[in-house]
Amino acid sequence: QVQLVESGGGLAQAGDSLRLSCAISGLTFSTYSMGWFRRAPGKEREFVAAITWGGARTSYVDSVKGRFTISRDNAKSTMYLQMNNLKPEDTAVYYCAAARTRQLPISAGEYVYWGQGTQVTVSS
Repeated sequence: QVQLVESGGGLAQAGDSLRLSCAISGLTFSTYSMGWFRRAPGKEREFVAAITWGGARTSYVDSVKGRFTISRDNAKSTMYLQMNNLKPEDTAVYYCAAARTRQLPISAGEYVYWGQGTQVTVSS
């Protein structure tokens, strides 16, 4: 049974930092590219960041470039999202997802497994 479990969300003030983690089990983590998505209240799900299976390539939505960093530890089957200089517009439920590809998946349709999400709330 494949499981993706996010953690690290919570309340923050503008300018603060949070680190999200996504622990994966039930699949060979090193053969999956991974991504983070978010859904803000009243908005569509949005791509945030992706990382290839080996960690060599990453991609970010423009609104988080320079502030967020995606990374992974294949030995621990865990992916991370370091979020710095948080803004109120970063408030959302954040989801991690796994894609059965060695490419850089940006579209939600490329992902086959999803976590339940972790809430991030940023106050001004």
